[in-house]
Amino acid sequence: MPTYACTKDELKPPSEGSLAKWENGKLVVPDNPIVVFIEGDGIGPEIMASARKVLDAAVEKAYGGKRRIVWWEMLAGEKAQQECGVLLPEATLEAIKMTRLGLKGPLTTPVGSGFRSLNVAIRMALDLYSNIRPVKWYGQPAPHKYADKVNFVVFRENTEDVYAGIEWPKDSEEAKKIIEFLKKEFGINLPLDSGIGIKPISEFKTKRHMRRAMEWAIRHGYNRVTIMHKGNIMKYTEGAFRQWAYEVALQEFRDYVVTEDELWSQYNGQIPEGKILVNDRIADNMLQQIITRPWDYQIIVTPNLNGDYISDEANALVGGIGMAAGMNLGDGIAVGEPVHGTAPKYAGKNVINPTAEILSGVLLVADFMGWSEVRPLVENAIRKAIENKIVTYDLARHMPGVEPVKTTEYTDALVDFIKNA
Repeated sequence: MPTYACTKDELKPPSEGSLAKWENGKLVVPDNPIVVFIEGDGIGPEIMASARKVLDAAVEKAYGGKRRIVWWEMLAGEKAQQECGVLLPEATLEAIKMTRLGLKGPLTTPVGSGFRSLNVAIRMALDLYSNIRPVKWYGQPAPHKYADKVNFVVFRENTEDVYAGIEWPKDSEEAKKIIEFLKKEFGINLPLDSGIGIKPISEFKTKRHMRRAMEWAIRHGYNRVTIMHKGNIMKYTEGAFRQWAYEVALQEFRDYVVTEDELWSQYNGQIPEGKILVNDRIADNMLQQIITRPWDYQIIVTPNLNGDYISDEANALVGGIGMAAGMNLGDGIAVGEPVHGTAPKYAGKNVINPTAEILSGVLLVADFMGWSEVRPLVENAIRKAIENKIVTYDLARHMPGVEPVKTTEYTDALVDFIKNA
């Protein structure tokens, strides 16, 4: 039986691996980096095993043994509760801080645990302030007419907005005090049975988030960055988000940026070579724009709640969240995680689609660590599996006459396609 670290004093990184470092604002990755993995709950152990197997195969194929990932298991969720008596051991957070690299499966939060969300707790504790959610079509069955035109990256702010979790239930002492304060100090009358929530959006956190989105666009060759907001109504939160995001684009990245006004007044509506169009859309309009005109959007920068809405909608366009990858990004630290949940009714049945977890690992390895050769190997393997109708039940049910394969069979097929690439 393995022995798991629960406290910081028990941490012993694998001796065969080395630690990534953050030096002068740049991540320095050794050829044998230690990457923390958290299996997660429900289907988590199955999809994590699949992701590790596929990533290892892609790294081996890309670098011929000169590079490899050294995996280090840490605990969170139900397994942590069993082994350590807590849902989120201090050792887990410390290990991710130490390695700067993490990949986790989905986590559930048992009722009465004291945590609003384990996923949010990890993001907050490690200041993983940007949640990156790419949405791409790989040939899977999809309900949308223009699925092949969908290629978005949603940059969702991770630490503010309503997900900051500042709220109190109706009839609580805190809610009563705030209602009384608002009436006394500002003449605002709220119903006495109101629940109260606070929606903070700050200049500092908005600007660092927009900065990461602009850097991503430049690094990956995107030429459209759209700020999604509800600033026409929430002028001092989401309206300010829009204003501060524009300030970053125009003050820090001016050489790359063309605004929508400039696009039409100076360039006849055509984005010049080497430039990035930075524009904005009101949230409700944006939610229908990605359906009617998906080709107009590439990187979408949002506050927290808007990002949650639009990333799920966008993934529905290309077939659902079984393919939906994610990564939480901070300064020199990142944790990949799929967008979907734990799906406990499918746990242990070897039927679930592991692609979202695999692609979350690709975000970590190819995009954050810089091992970019891994991405085309994995993505091409996924496309080939779908072309050859080697798919799990969630896709097979939309492909007439196709029998689903098991999670492990799908994983093995991806590995074979990678090895034979």
